[in-house]
Amino acid sequence: MTAPVAVHETHVGIVVLVGDRAYKMKKPVRTGFLDFGTPELRGAACRREVDLNRRLAPDVYLGVSDVLEPDGSAVADHLVVMRRMPADRCLATLVTTGAPVERHLRGIARVVAAFHARADRSVAISADGGPDALRRRWSANLAELAPFSGTVLDRDLVAALDRLATRFLDGREPLLRDRQDLGHIVDGHGDLTAADVFCLDDGPRVLDCLEFDDHLRHVDVLDDAAFLAMDLERLGRPDLAESFLDAWAEFSGDHAPPALRHHYVAYRAVVRAKVACLRHQQGDPSAAADAVDHATLGLRHLERGAVRLALVGGLPGTGKTTIGGALADRFGAVLLSSDRIRKELAGIDPDHPAPAAYGEGLYTGQQRSATYRELLRRAGVLLARGESVVLDASWTSREHRDAAAELAQRTGSDLVALRCVTTAATAAARIAGRPRGMSDATAAVAVAMAADTDPWPEATPVRTDGSQDPHEAAAAAWHAGPLR
Repeated sequence: MTAPVAVHETHVGIVVLVGDRAYKMKKPVRTGFLDFGTPELRGAACRREVDLNRRLAPDVYLGVSDVLEPDGSAVADHLVVMRRMPADRCLATLVTTGAPVERHLRGIARVVAAFHARADRSVAISADGGPDALRRRWSANLAELAPFSGTVLDRDLVAALDRLATRFLDGREPLLRDRQDLGHIVDGHGDLTAADVFCLDDGPRVLDCLEFDDHLRHVDVLDDAAFLAMDLERLGRPDLAESFLDAWAEFSGDHAPPALRHHYVAYRAVVRAKVACLRHQQGDPSAAADAVDHATLGLRHLERGAVRLALVGGLPGTGKTTIGGALADRFGAVLLSSDRIRKELAGIDPDHPAPAAYGEGLYTGQQRSATYRELLRRAGVLLARGESVVLDASWTSREHRDAAAELAQRTGSDLVALRCVTTAATAAARIAGRPRGMSDATAAVAVAMAADTDPWPEATPVRTDGSQDPHEAAAAAWHAGPLR
């Protein structure tokens, strides 16, 4: 049965489907990011589109055809000629109809990872994907959203996107420089949406890469893959988005910190929000809701991807080590312990007991300051590379807490402060019943520490005596946002 003739229109082009062919024409539009204003520019864009897309789908992009004037005297325009893809095998259609796509997604992840592995790399390409370029792209997209702030999009939403994206970038230059140095910036696809992926029996076909601006196509490989993950979530399947990125990481060997995943998903959502706003401006009223959905999705990922420095403190026996470990496990953060670091600095096996009275042995003021300096030094390296960190320590000194707050500010990280508390009897029983190891605290040490503790009113109290669920209280504080 012959497929029916169909016409699809976007804000920059028109696609006509006839028989087993698809014909794409560029609209004569000029925007802040492309110029199709003349037939010559449109022809060049068509040829570039074919060349670039043959990297992923050489059997789909057949060539460029000239469109002649009615009398045949001259070339009026140009068309990209393609093999027509079956509409019912479009990934977006399969997802929205509830078809099983998990096997297809692994195939797509493998194809995209292989494409990234062989994609062009150069000094110039790498420069387009570094921290300065990423900041410029964010600024450009937010600037293009600005005219729609207060009309299509809520002003507070746009402001939050700007604030959170900037905060992440301010503290993550070492991470982004590492990505450049490791060759993760490539000439990629640049526009990987579910509507442009087709799941055929002989494997996926990935179409329609970004051809009008090479600089925008020179991106981090994770940024490229994150576009499809964002689109799958927009289609109502965040589970598929996560499994796709997991499979892509498996095939590519690129295990970036979760915060960077979230950041790039957010960036791609904001790009689509901008495009939807432009469609709305061109007269598509339905695009307003699309813009809001994408911008909200972007904000959600910026919030989830905020890098956090969590201080989990309290006196001996209050359960801070248990709470800190569970918090790190739940949110994929790195756990650092003052007890372990103290003994490492002293050249002692962390599990070997080294008991001493309060303020003596390994617990003098000088040793304590050295321990907290090293704790924060290690945390700073991790935070700058996008890893959230949980610091398990007593945090009884305001001086050390102020140093942690300064580190969070310097690395653009959200500071979370938790103070574990319990009854004296419960704490004493825990101290007496635990095996000797990294912690050398005794009941007497706990009493002395309590007398020497600076007030910590800004911390969220987490009761570990059974009067609340301490893990849920800690999780709520984690999500509450940065301390002001």
